[in-house]
Amino acid sequence: MRIDRYLHCIRLVKSRTLAQAIIGQGMTRIDGRRVAKPSEPIRIGSIIALPLHDQVRVLRVLALPDRRGPAAAARCAYEEIDAGAQPS
Repeated sequence: MRIDRYLHCIRLVKSRTLAQAIIGQGMTRIDGRRVAKPSEPIRIGSIIALPLHDQVRVLRVLALPDRRGPAAAARCAYEEIDAGAQPS
C-alpha cells in the first residue's frame, strides 16, 4: 500500500493531498530510510516516522486497511511507538 493512502486511511490526515504534502517535506521515514515520494510502499511491520502537529509521530504498521473506515477501526491498523522512550 502507498504511504500517502495509508496515512489517509488510518485517519492521521484528512486527505491524501495533505499526506503527500507532509511526505514532500522530506522528513518522513520508513524503516529508517527517507521517503522520496508519496507512492513508497509500506508493509505490515514497517516503522513510519513523520512530523505531524509539531511533534514526531512514530508508528508501527499492524494492518493495511482497504478503505477509510471508522476511527476505532483505524486505530487498530497501527501502534504508536513512544519516540522518547529509552530502552531498558
